Amino acid sequence: MSFQRRLNNTSIKVKHMLVRYILSWLPLAVIAVANGILRQSTYGQFVSELAAHQISTLTGIIFTGVLVFWLNRNWPIESATQAWFIGLTWLGLTIAFEFGFGHFVVGHPWARLFADYDLLSGRVWSVFLLWILFMPWLFYRFG
Repeated sequence: MSFQRRLNNTSIKVKHMLVRYILSWLPLAVIAVANGILRQSTYGQFVSELAAHQISTLTGIIFTGVLVFWLNRNWPIESATQAWFIGLTWLGLTIAFEFGFGHFVVGHPWARLFADYDLLSGRVWSVFLLWILFMPWLFYRFG
């Protein structure tokens, strides 16, 4: 097999894997929405809104970590470059979803959405976003 043919086959394989991971953001979004429903229908009724937000961030990290662990076992990320590409893509999609869905569908004002990024007030949403960014690389490196 010629070098060019091998290179083309490898390129197709890498693109296919990246498409799988980009599409895998959809189940991550479903997990995030389900996690919010879980928060509102259970422990969110018994703890403060801030505590519920913090607990939900932790459970979101755990639930999404389980999915990405499974994904990486079935479709191993092949390089650090791929891992960072996936993480940056997921981060962008997550932020776009958070603001788009939160404002245009749920109707939250922009100020409320931006308030979730205030670490000094105990809002830990940005920790989840860092998890989304670093998770593919962590599972590539250690998983």
